[in-house]
Amino acid sequence: MISALAIAALVARVPALRPLLRLALRLGPRLAALALVPLLLLWSLPVRAAVEIQEVVSPGGIEAWLVEERSIPFVALEIRFRGGASLDPEGRRGAVNLMVALLEEGAGDRDARTFQEAREALGALFRFNATDDTVAISASILTESRDEAAALLRDALVAPRFDPDAVERVRGQVLSIIAQDAQNPSALASEALSALAFPDHPYGSSLNGTVESVSALTREDLVTAHRAALVRDRVYVGAVGDIGPDELGRLLDDLLGALPAEGPSLPPRAEPAFAGGVTVVEFPSPQSVAVFGQVGIAREDPDWFAAFVLDHILGGPGFQSRLMREVRERRGLTYGIGTALVPRDLGATWLGSVASSNATVAEAIETVRAIWADVAEEGVTQAELDAAKTYLTGEYPLRFGGNAQIATMLVAIQMVGLPPSYVTERNALVEAVSLEDVRRVARRLMDPDRLTFVVVGQPQSLGSGSPVGSAPGPEGIAPPGPAGEQPVLLAPAE
Repeated sequence: MISALAIAALVARVPALRPLLRLALRLGPRLAALALVPLLLLWSLPVRAAVEIQEVVSPGGIEAWLVEERSIPFVALEIRFRGGASLDPEGRRGAVNLMVALLEEGAGDRDARTFQEAREALGALFRFNATDDTVAISASILTESRDEAAALLRDALVAPRFDPDAVERVRGQVLSIIAQDAQNPSALASEALSALAFPDHPYGSSLNGTVESVSALTREDLVTAHRAALVRDRVYVGAVGDIGPDELGRLLDDLLGALPAEGPSLPPRAEPAFAGGVTVVEFPSPQSVAVFGQVGIAREDPDWFAAFVLDHILGGPGFQSRLMREVRERRGLTYGIGTALVPRDLGATWLGSVASSNATVAEAIETVRAIWADVAEEGVTQAELDAAKTYLTGEYPLRFGGNAQIATMLVAIQMVGLPPSYVTERNALVEAVSLEDVRRVARRLMDPDRLTFVVVGQPQSLGSGSPVGSAPGPEGIAPPGPAGEQPVLLAPAE
């Protein structure tokens, strides 16, 4: 599908098509692109050149990274606050998540309906999201309505209303998600593994909260969560598009200057408590979903890139990973299997997932264990390393396909403490990983004895000598989804 960047670039060259850009921003690029296919095929654009990053400090001291691109009449903003749902107070799990979901449900002097009407009239897109580590705000704003759209976004960030009707409506939506997760074997498996790995930490439970905790949240809890999570000393900003450094500085002070200067301390770091073995959660289903994990590696560790390449070889996307070849191609035990390094701020893990029939999931688990032990002992081959480098360096430029993608990358790089030059140096860092690096890091990190599995389903057997625990499944729940459904793993944060 033709990208929003291509649409915007054509509109920049043909001002008469500017109303179509508004349509793309309001309805999404897919619908708008259909009308432009013939023109875009004739009006091809060169791939964007090297990204030039400017470091900006606003008059009020807010730092940001900027890629100035004047040929496209809009700006993409990515704003992230470190902390996220890990800031939930004890007994108030789900407070940050519910608060973030309410930011655009009425703000300033507008209720939920009039806020959305104002945003749509300005052709702006706002997205609000909470993770265990961040509150993220993404915005796409037209140049011609930038001041008005920024003022509207400021209201959402600084003056959310938390009106009773909006709170109850969104609370109901969250409770519906919790109910759906209770019937989803992938979600059950992931939550059970998290609880094993982080028993006394926010990471050990879903950021959505529980039925009990979400039902008990008050408006004052939401106000407290807002004051704790949206603070200036933990904010990171990326901006890409039709805006200069001075303009961006003024915009950031207007957007964020009224937020609290600082917030409560983050929770302490936690060492994941993976003990090995298999835990079974009974669930009525013809297949089982298994998630597995062990301690991972922090993003700032000098061995990160060797581990990143190793993970791709072991369980990366496509059909060339070691696990996919052995578990699917050679043994036919699954539709798909994968792994990912998950270097969260307060505790790094290395996670994987696989789905298999109840009759074969034990064999799938034993195969994963055997491969884990073999790679830890013997390492990987030069052919595997070369293929991984080709894939990882080849797909990297695809991340620069649009303003929003670039703004997101700018923030991610800032949050892990890397310099702007990382954008151009990243592929060289991948290429510098040697076969001995990968083998050394495999020996250092991979721990088959502590590789921990959670299986949701009705597995017939878990094989010879596997230490097995059990946990009761939820009562009165529907069967799982289609065969091959697997937990969604967090993408590795480079």
